[in-house]
Amino acid sequence: MKSLTKYLPWGAFALALLIALVVALPGGKVRGFDVNTFGTLPILEGGRVKPLDSVARNSLLVIHSRQGFRHEGRAIGPDEWILDVMFRPQVADQQPIFVIDDLEVLGLIGAKQTKNRNYFSFADLSSHLEEIQKQAMTAQPIPPQKRTRFQGAIVNLFDRVYLYYKLRNTLQLAGSPGIAWELQSLGTPEAALRHQDLTSLAHFRILPPPAGAGPDAWMSIGEGLTAANSGSGLHPGLVPMAKLNLAYVANDATAFNQALTEMKGVVTTLKPGALSHAANEITFNRAQPFFVGLTIYFIAFLVLCVSWIYKPELLRPTAYSLLFAGAIVHTLGLAARIILMGRPPVTNLYSSAIFVGWAAVILGLIIERMYRKGFGTVVASMAGFASLIVAQNLGTDGDTMGMMVAVLDSNFWLATHVVTITIGYSGTFLAGAIAIAYALRKHIVVKTDVETDKALVDMAYGIICFALFFSFVGTVLGGIWADQSWGRFWGWDPKENGALLIVLWNAIILHARMAGYVRDRGIMVMAIFGNIITAASWFGVNLLGVGLHAYGFTDSGFVWLMGFWLTQLIFMGICYAPPRFWAPRPGAKA
Repeated sequence: MKSLTKYLPWGAFALALLIALVVALPGGKVRGFDVNTFGTLPILEGGRVKPLDSVARNSLLVIHSRQGFRHEGRAIGPDEWILDVMFRPQVADQQPIFVIDDLEVLGLIGAKQTKNRNYFSFADLSSHLEEIQKQAMTAQPIPPQKRTRFQGAIVNLFDRVYLYYKLRNTLQLAGSPGIAWELQSLGTPEAALRHQDLTSLAHFRILPPPAGAGPDAWMSIGEGLTAANSGSGLHPGLVPMAKLNLAYVANDATAFNQALTEMKGVVTTLKPGALSHAANEITFNRAQPFFVGLTIYFIAFLVLCVSWIYKPELLRPTAYSLLFAGAIVHTLGLAARIILMGRPPVTNLYSSAIFVGWAAVILGLIIERMYRKGFGTVVASMAGFASLIVAQNLGTDGDTMGMMVAVLDSNFWLATHVVTITIGYSGTFLAGAIAIAYALRKHIVVKTDVETDKALVDMAYGIICFALFFSFVGTVLGGIWADQSWGRFWGWDPKENGALLIVLWNAIILHARMAGYVRDRGIMVMAIFGNIITAASWFGVNLLGVGLHAYGFTDSGFVWLMGFWLTQLIFMGICYAPPRFWAPRPGAKA
């Protein structure tokens, strides 16, 4: 038993990291085609150079809400899917990837609601595209906050269909013989018109900057053909792209892989370092560190819960080891994003959710190391899992490493003000999570344990002190940044007000405790209410759609925020209720 207690935690730790490593390994060839290498080709899209794999994953995530799907009995990954969309649209058009759940939109396309999710192909929607566009154009001028459910759904569907349509016409016009035919048609007036269409519809640029051109002089296939048509010379990437096109349509895997090697040589010659950077990002994409991390956190939480009723001396350290493994995966993912972007860890709502969870997990690891009662593990695993679930939902809108909003384009202030105040968010949320654990424990545990209750209160109190310091410093740094950017230190912007409320509320908790206005239970209730204030400052101000900090409006955010607030109010009520209030009291009548 002693040896099991010693080695099981280490075994669980090593197994979790091994699984994370296996996930990052590249898959095999698809029907003989080296689609993984095709995904490493660098392109310019959204203002940054990235691998084609990132475009495929983000586009499929936007259209389908997932990065893969099953069709005709087999799994189709993002790289194979985008190859079909661009080179074999007649195949891709039959794949049911568009999700439509709104009843009015279903009625618009003549479909019926089913028990399962409603999936449609581009071919299914093709006869309704004109009406979809008409309804979307009517709704688009309306601010997102004021649209009806149908208007929001139809705009969302149109955006997804239009993205798919652009991808179909990025490398070749859908239905045309392909790039090789375009090269043979150079010099004709009809070709020039087609090349203009290709240029206007291209979703990304795949031809690296010609020799002597600037780093941003990437060209789409249409721009490359237009330049060749005007006598400016043939871009060296056009011929291998034409070979890729012909080979994929002809189902010739050997010729495709040879043309892919040629295209890689062109990229290496014209844009040194682009392939290695793209390869690093595609490894990050495959690894999915934040999805793997949230899975490990959830398993750690389950193991910790089991430890309260079975073999705590064995399972509690195992849960801690799993939490530590999840923290390592989380940290590596965070570090990879920093390196790939060349930015500090927090640049948008998605990255803030990742960082808030990471900081909460690190604090939880420290707390558990100090108290060794399992509560640090449970609140850290809950916080890590919840924050990464939030990040997963925020990441469905496309590229999470895209260009910065102009006013945020400052690495110094992103690394100081934003990181500091986000640590303050993490601390406040962690204190609230500890308070929720305190509240639930009152009604689950039959026997009162004063020592454990006191330890939980001490944890929350210490974390609130920590959160107050970082929230205050972060708010002051934000005022200095505002003074440099906008010429005023404070303007009562909703985001500024939210940051101030977090500082004031944490200060109120500490003063209420020191003055004797509240005791242990009162501190915990106030800590839970801190979750409401922090969520309002973090997400709520974006839902207002006003102010200088409203960068992340989401249609579904209001419902989720209201739901979160409601749960916190319920937890506050549970915390105030007498322990096990439903149980009969001694001497009470049956």
